[in-house]
Amino acid sequence: MSYDRYLAICNPLRYSTIMTIKLQYTLVIYCWVFGFLLTQITLYFLSQLEFCGPNVIDHFFCDVGPFVELSCSYTYALQLEVMIISIPIIVIPFILVVVSYICVFTTILGIPSTTGKKKAFSTCSSHLSVVIVFYGTLITIYVVPANGNSLTINKLIALLYIVVIPLFNPIVYSLRNKEMRVIMGNLLRIK
Repeated sequence: MSYDRYLAICNPLRYSTIMTIKLQYTLVIYCWVFGFLLTQITLYFLSQLEFCGPNVIDHFFCDVGPFVELSCSYTYALQLEVMIISIPIIVIPFILVVVSYICVFTTILGIPSTTGKKKAFSTCSSHLSVVIVFYGTLITIYVVPANGNSLTINKLIALLYIVVIPLFNPIVYSLRNKEMRVIMGNLLRIK
């Protein structure tokens, strides 16, 4: 989406020639294949673990961190691998999104009309806010070493990116709609 916004705002006349259906399919397939292949490394390391204690995961879904804590094997290599694999899966896309939005905001600041700036900012701000919260939580869970984080904090952060952000997404995008803002304003005034 950030590349789409970048093209729409920074290269509006070339948008339809660059953002073809073929490019869209290529981007989606690349992301799926790349993500699938990288996770195979983690699965290999997980399949080598031995478990000798309790088999109850103290989490609300089967994530890598709580699963690894159940193992009685040497898990340093797996934890290091997860942190290293998180860089191409999480950090690099986040950096690309931030760089594209820096270009977008630089272009927006060059727009002479206030109305044009306002419209362009409203188009991008909702997506950027959701992306920052999503990637911030992912980086906190998977890239930052877990030594200082308690399991309860990790559960809360995981709940944020698993449940809250998908619920937050439609709300943010619907608030851009003028009719929805009027209805929400009327509902809030009644109470």
